[in-house]
Amino acid sequence: MNASIRPKDRDAVIQSLRAGVVPRVGQHLIQVGRVREIASLVTDIERVTDGGSAFRVVIGEYGAGKTFFLNLVRAVAVEKKLVVATADLNPDRRLHASGGQARSLYAELMRNLSTRTKPEGGALAGIVEKFISTAKTEAKSSGLNTELVLRQSLDKLTEMVNGYDFADVIAAYCRGHEEGNEQLKSDAIRWLRGEFTTKTDARQALGVRTIVDDSAVYDQLKLMARFVRLAGYAGLIIGLDELVNLYKLANTQARNANYEQILRILNDSLQGTAVGLGFLLGGTPEFLFDTRRGLYSYPALQSRLARNTFTSNVLVDFSGPVIQLSSLTPEDFFVLLQKLQHVYAFGDSEKALLPDQALVGFMEHCSKRIGDAYFRTPRTTITAFIDLLAVLEQNPGVKWQDLLGGIEVAADTGGSGDQAIDSEENDEFASFTL
Repeated sequence: MNASIRPKDRDAVIQSLRAGVVPRVGQHLIQVGRVREIASLVTDIERVTDGGSAFRVVIGEYGAGKTFFLNLVRAVAVEKKLVVATADLNPDRRLHASGGQARSLYAELMRNLSTRTKPEGGALAGIVEKFISTAKTEAKSSGLNTELVLRQSLDKLTEMVNGYDFADVIAAYCRGHEEGNEQLKSDAIRWLRGEFTTKTDARQALGVRTIVDDSAVYDQLKLMARFVRLAGYAGLIIGLDELVNLYKLANTQARNANYEQILRILNDSLQGTAVGLGFLLGGTPEFLFDTRRGLYSYPALQSRLARNTFTSNVLVDFSGPVIQLSSLTPEDFFVLLQKLQHVYAFGDSEKALLPDQALVGFMEHCSKRIGDAYFRTPRTTITAFIDLLAVLEQNPGVKWQDLLGGIEVAADTGGSGDQAIDSEENDEFASFTL
């Protein structure tokens, strides 16, 4: 545990956790527990790599590490040479809509497209360039025209919805690339990102007759999954978080239309008709189990997502479409605190601010204040621990024993129903007083 940690990586992790959000880099530095859950998702990634499909609903309470888990799987997928697109749902971004919200979700996914060389997003242009570069190399070796080779490769996509226009847009980007026409390249990327709002504008810019609208979002994602494989990547993983926003929809018809889209994605995945495409959906227990407004309110989804009746607290099954994140054990949480302190000290154990005895004392203090929830939904407790380290670092004469008496740790237990929905926006973070 003495390998040094770069200040950039250390600050990215610490600042994110202190703000109560998931770090985008360095997740491996603080990962503990949930080995079997991660292993099952790695199996999904391998299936997608082989040209198959995957669908998982990851369920966890607010602050239980759901988003962290999804980001960790995202990092693994990128390392396995998959393309990953992630987005959070909100009132303006949904799977199904008629007012542009579904297209807005697609545009966000395309902006966040990540690869190993561009892990922070914005990889779409690079993927197209890689495809064109491969076509040029093949054209040169075979003595054929580049666009002809490109069209032959894209011919496999024309059987799909919007497939012909997709091929035309890629060909337009290739022409812009060869002619040095930056405007044509920009228009092609705009179309691929779903940023054209009218068919007239798209026809004038690229000569195509369709655009990515609300009704074609899922079909476009299936197209993109095929395309990234043609470009030399292993497949496409779509990560959607905050699906509780579908649960929040007051309009029953709108909510059911979104659930119907989830059913369509699930059916395609189970039947293997989506090639090289995987979906990870993150939500709260209410989003899944509520029979009035959750996924279980839609009978077809309830039957497909029902829990294996042979499982129990001892017997588990991670092969189904739903993964309910297990709680961290106190032992896991102790290891997590050790790792947090290690990261805070830049990987130098001699700079550790607290002995192991203090970590046990911190856990006991939290247990007395808020009960077992401190390790079941650890977000707030992690923030409190980092605040403690910050005070110790900046006040060298202060003893940790004295500080523990002044810790105020707010429980982040979520609750139920609409009250649980609101709890995320109203999280109270821990504060330390001297």
